[in-house]
Amino acid sequence: MRTVGLSAKITSTAALGIARSTAQELAARGVRVVYDQPTAAALGLDEDSSFARSELGAASDLLITFGGDGTLLSVARHAPAGVPIIGVNMGTLGFLTEIRMEEFPELLEQILRGEVLAERRVTFDVSVEGNGASGHYRVLNDAVINKGALARIIEMSVDVGGQFVSTFRADGLIVSTPTGSTAYNLSAGGPIIYPTMGAIVITPICPHMLSNRPIVLPDDLPVVVTILTRDQEVFLTLDGQEGVPVNEGDRVTVTKSDHTVSLVQSPNKNYFDVLRNKLKWGEGR
Repeated sequence: MRTVGLSAKITSTAALGIARSTAQELAARGVRVVYDQPTAAALGLDEDSSFARSELGAASDLLITFGGDGTLLSVARHAPAGVPIIGVNMGTLGFLTEIRMEEFPELLEQILRGEVLAERRVTFDVSVEGNGASGHYRVLNDAVINKGALARIIEMSVDVGGQFVSTFRADGLIVSTPTGSTAYNLSAGGPIIYPTMGAIVITPICPHMLSNRPIVLPDDLPVVVTILTRDQEVFLTLDGQEGVPVNEGDRVTVTKSDHTVSLVQSPNKNYFDVLRNKLKWGEGR
């Protein structure tokens, strides 16, 4: 690992402190350290060693984030597939940031020795076309269509693989990756999907008809959501971090991306250990 990129939750003194000490340790080993721009600014560093979050992964051989899932998502979805990412949990719920502080030093030693156990996670490409917004995005968790604060129920038409599924009247709609199934999807009553499965989940948010339930589909089928509601505030939110307004007639298309993200796994626990810990499931058997 010749270059390591660091990103920290800038509102957390603890996260910035561990980022600083980790950078010093890596530099003492002859490893170049770079940062995302907000982290560099919070640490009082010059701009020569910083990159936009969308560019940090391409400038690094390894990415380390200190914070919660939001910190990891901000850099991970842009990172090249061959760049492993360590998400160090700084006290938040975090399903993606599963590395505890107490196990981080040993895990970092293993990675610097080339002993990396990383899991490939699928991402989705999201495009918007129509009379309103337009653009192309990538998500690791989800694409969410939801109403504004004062909007009434919104109406959307959904096609999957070129076949009409249904018209949904709801507060919104979540299109989730398996990785994102434990995020907003879970809160909205959607299913938990094993993170390496080839699946896509469509979950209505507070549907007008209780018979509108979440549906799990193969991830090689494109999902097209057409906005039918007029004269209301409707937004497309990407990984909970980017948002664009959409209008009547706009089409949101979600497809499996050729791009994957490599998340470093803890050597001390598996996915079900994480679920038991985060969701407070029964521990014994």
